[in-house]
Amino acid sequence: MIESMTGFGSGECSEEGFRATAEVRSVNNRFTEISIKLPRQFTTKELDAKELIRKKIKRGKITVQIQLERGIETQAPIRVKEDMVKAYSNLLSKIRELSGIQEQVKLEHLLKFSDIFEPIINESDELEKEWQIITQALDSALDSLREMRCKEGLELFHDFQSRIATINHLLTEIQELSINSIEETKDKLRQKVREVLEDESKLSRERLEMEVVLIADKLDITEECVRFRSHNKYFLDALENDEPDIGKKLNFLLQEQVREANTIASKSQHSDISQKIVLIKEELEKLREQVQNVQ
Repeated sequence: MIESMTGFGSGECSEEGFRATAEVRSVNNRFTEISIKLPRQFTTKELDAKELIRKKIKRGKITVQIQLERGIETQAPIRVKEDMVKAYSNLLSKIRELSGIQEQVKLEHLLKFSDIFEPIINESDELEKEWQIITQALDSALDSLREMRCKEGLELFHDFQSRIATINHLLTEIQELSINSIEETKDKLRQKVREVLEDESKLSRERLEMEVVLIADKLDITEECVRFRSHNKYFLDALENDEPDIGKKLNFLLQEQVREANTIASKSQHSDISQKIVLIKEELEKLREQVQNVQ
């Protein structure tokens, strides 16, 4: 079954004083494009996270945000650099004396210098434990995202079925109109034959035979209708397959369907057929817009 590229999913995992939350958003895109924001101490794990995402999401623009929270009893992931605090405090005090400012150096002034803090380098076992919590939250968010994308895909599936059925119905009407159009053309051709028989100077027999061949070829749209219905069938069959990048295959089939519609329009001069081709093209355009969102 097809899957939409639009969706949202969230997940979380709590364990031993840690709580990881993950949010995943996806929109349509020609390729797989992943943007991920991890806690600072796990920036080196970005490639691992992307690999986990690619295993479950084959196509789309994916945006991921992950946060890791620690309980009160859990040590903060940063510590104060005492030497830097003293250095900045002395520097600010010196500036205050030189400028004649009476206000005392406050904590808020020191907090403006981000380099008074440094990250705590966790032991490898503890860091790995935190990463496992993060990956579980991410995995849960991806499952949630896929569930939503599958629901959207089911809605697209029903819409595609309805529009293909409409196109097939219009093709049936076009073929019926084409038969009547051919009969009308034959009547006109018979009149030309009578004129030739009365006065051969008006139209040579060779020209008449050539015109008969051209008209017959121009009016016969049976082959185009057969191919069109075949493309429609392949389109519906493709919707139920679990092939990767099915959206690209549907795009190719749509191009072929548009080509057949254009050929039918160029072959027929019947106004009613032209109007129905316009309706078919409207349905194909709506299909094309929806297909852009299929994985």
